Amino acid sequence: MSDQFQKGDKVEWQSSGKTIEGTVEKKLTAPTDIKRHHVAASKEQPEYLVKSDKTGKTAAHKPEALKPQDD
Repeated sequence: MSDQFQKGDKVEWQSSGKTIEGTVEKKLTAPTDIKRHHVAASKEQPEYLVKSDKTGKTAAHKPEALKPQDD
């Protein structure tokens, strides 16, 4: 599952009870900080940096929180 998404993939996730649509920017495989938030990503437990289509903001999400966007 962790290798399911690639850069450019259209995905959706839940945030505050709403479905958000966006694009995968990159796979994170090392700890990093995004907007003062520590992301504990690793090769064994990667996360994905995604960009919201609506707001243009980026956030990191675990692969199980993302699903491919329905066309």
